Amino acid sequence: MTTPTDALSFRLASEDDLATLVALYDGAARWMRGSGIDQWQPGEKDAAHFRERIKEGEVWLALTADGRVAGAYELWWVDEPAWGVRPPEAGYVHRLMTDRALAPAGTGRALLAHAEQRIAAAGRPLSRLDFKASSPGLRGYYERAGYAVAGEQPFKEGGGSNYAVVLMEKRLG
Repeated sequence: MTTPTDALSFRLASEDDLATLVALYDGAARWMRGSGIDQWQPGEKDAAHFRERIKEGEVWLALTADGRVAGAYELWWVDEPAWGVRPPEAGYVHRLMTDRALAPAGTGRALLAHAEQRIAAAGRPLSRLDFKASSPGLRGYYERAGYAVAGEQPFKEGGGSNYAVVLMEKRLG
């Protein structure tokens, strides 16, 4: 049986996608705030942020069959602020975001699955992510996607402030 997310395709973001990524982030941040999720603030990530992430790592876009951007995520190969110094055993998923008006149901899971495939293809057995400890609703979402709590980092620095994050990971294939 096919689902609407089966029609999604993925491509690496480029500098031409910076405005789209900023708008996607701000829209996701507004939705989170309106849903009582204390994770992101509109305006917190600008074009310079996404330009740097494209340059230093991977930023992937999920596209609908007609080529519109339904979501995106960042894939990092090192995440010392949250996870500390670690051997190269994981990929780190950041900024998992969807366009709530456009994305078919299940797009978030499709983005996670794509990230997990990229991580496994790189020969790394773990997918990791983190989120603010003040956002417990996200824990359930990621647990339903097969992630387990691996700990907490009480003093992650970001945006000029320190905050606690929950660390989650999933063993791949």
